[in-house]
Amino acid sequence: MTAPIVVARGLRKSYGDLTVLDGVDLDVHRGEVLALLGPNGAGKTTTVRILSTLLRPDGGTATVAGADVVRDPAAVRAAISLTGQYAAVDELLTGAENLHLMARLAHLGAGEVRARTDAMLELFDLTDAAGRLVKTYSGGMRRRLDLAVSLLSRPQVVFLDEPTTGLDPRSRGDLWDVIRDVVDAGATLLLTTQYLEEADRLADRIVVIDHGRVIAQGTATELKRTVGSAHVELVLRDGTVQRVPTDGSVADVHRILGDVSARPLDVAAWQVREPTLDDVFLSLTGKPAEPTPGSDPSRGGDADDRTRPSADALAAAGPHPRETR
Repeated sequence: MTAPIVVARGLRKSYGDLTVLDGVDLDVHRGEVLALLGPNGAGKTTTVRILSTLLRPDGGTATVAGADVVRDPAAVRAAISLTGQYAAVDELLTGAENLHLMARLAHLGAGEVRARTDAMLELFDLTDAAGRLVKTYSGGMRRRLDLAVSLLSRPQVVFLDEPTTGLDPRSRGDLWDVIRDVVDAGATLLLTTQYLEEADRLADRIVVIDHGRVIAQGTATELKRTVGSAHVELVLRDGTVQRVPTDGSVADVHRILGDVSARPLDVAAWQVREPTLDDVFLSLTGKPAEPTPGSDPSRGGDADDRTRPSADALAAAGPHPRETR
């Protein structure tokens, strides 16, 4: 595996007596999709804001593309893009005009502005809507345009902070397809999400964070194995449930069902069930995942939502990644 392009060691952040991050360690390798999974307030967004130089840690260290997020934030900003939970595109401009504007702000040459705009419109299936005002776009189209803007300058690392929040299932699935295309083209992604299916589908590795600490990490398969193996679930007519371990093969399931048929068990229904990320989440955090698409981020996000830097403060700090929350 290649050397990590994002490295964090012992990241800490507090607000008064409230500890948001309590010693977070992370490694993200080139070309990898790493998902930060956890409930609201777990510290996911705080971690992303520190790594993208929008927030200064109280302790610990972090580097992105070899640059320290505290000592050399300008170099970090030049290597990344950040797309937050809500699309921040100009509704009074067309899709193409939004891309042209951001490409010029990224100091791309005139020829490259046109080339990259056309490429992004095609990649994100927005060519036919390029001349329409963004205020006429659906939510899914706006999110695709927002991500297209993030990729104009070919960043080395893309931070996606709950990118499908508020989207309907079809639009969410469409955006997943686009994100996978972006990864296949060589991008490195750090993705925060509450959607377990999103992490399962997109991530090469998953880091589960809760109460500001990393409590588990590994591939989706590795994490699922920590909570058990596949089993045949038998629902009896008296309401009780029995589970028989299986390797999941047709032969083994057939053997188990034959054994069940030979016993005096009144079975109402059965299914082969494998552990899911829902099981992992419940086992690790003690509560089910309950994503709240479209909710007010000030009520459900990390503690630092209330201390997000103003646009003037960010402008004074110099070039910075786009923040779209």
